[in-house]
Amino acid sequence: MSDIGDGIRSGNRRAIGKAITLIESSRSDHQQDAQDLLSELLPYTGNTIRIGMTGIPGVGKSTFIESFGKMLTGMSVKVAVLAVDPSSKISGGSILGDKTRMEELARDRMAFIRPTPSKGTLGGIARYTREAIMVLEAAGYDVIIVETVGVGQSEVAVADMVDMFLLLHSPGGGDELQGIKRGIMELADLIIVNKADGDFENAAKSAALDLKNALHFMKPKNPNWTVEVLEASALKNIGLEAVWENIQSFKTIMKDDKEFDRRRINQNVSAIWSELSELVSDQIKDHNPANIAALERAVKNKEITPHNAAKDLLHDLLREK
Repeated sequence: MSDIGDGIRSGNRRAIGKAITLIESSRSDHQQDAQDLLSELLPYTGNTIRIGMTGIPGVGKSTFIESFGKMLTGMSVKVAVLAVDPSSKISGGSILGDKTRMEELARDRMAFIRPTPSKGTLGGIARYTREAIMVLEAAGYDVIIVETVGVGQSEVAVADMVDMFLLLHSPGGGDELQGIKRGIMELADLIIVNKADGDFENAAKSAALDLKNALHFMKPKNPNWTVEVLEASALKNIGLEAVWENIQSFKTIMKDDKEFDRRRINQNVSAIWSELSELVSDQIKDHNPANIAALERAVKNKEITPHNAAKDLLHDLLREK
């Protein structure tokens, strides 16, 4: 795998794409090749700022990321975007439309955009996105943005693999603010009210004030960092510099406090258990399909509880080992 590894470290986009495709493959030989490659790249990872970004559908995440990314590449900052793509539980397919949503940024040689499939599980988000981040870090990207599809459970998985978590909000308050789960607010290190221009400017100011008031009732994630609420307009390129300054301040303060490195270490340790859960699940599914089918029928017929069915599957695997 050294040819691909050398290509990644030199920033070759074809090598980067090939590596991520290998990571996403369900073939066991591809998975082994991917792990060999990641082991090779491991010493060259970690020198980035990883940013998670979420917001309700329609808030303008893609437009914001494109404008923000273009601003950064204009400052000679290399930017990569991983958009967590919801895989269909029915077909297994996914939307994969991110390059069409960020056409200008996709053409920028200082940027790299890639959808990362969830494969229908939170574990899928963690596995494929985390390993894609490692490839992009080894390729020399300075900022890696992980965009989630909306406000939901996937945000927790993404927050556990990034350094800073951003919540994008629309210029409205009241009912819209109530629609954001408290847990998502508590994950945020920075809140941005987007579309703060034209007819929405006053509404954006009102929304920002509502959000600031809401933050007063929440326990800070870190005693050395105060979550700010900034107003911006991705369409008009307003407030983007302030967002970047806030991100840089966050990194500096977290580095000085050693919290930045502690968070990375804790995330890596947490990843062990996430990976273990996925690996055991995969092995059980491959081990004895007939037993799985029988236990699924028993659960459907209310002959056994799901918990006991799961225990039986695990015991069956361990007996064979």
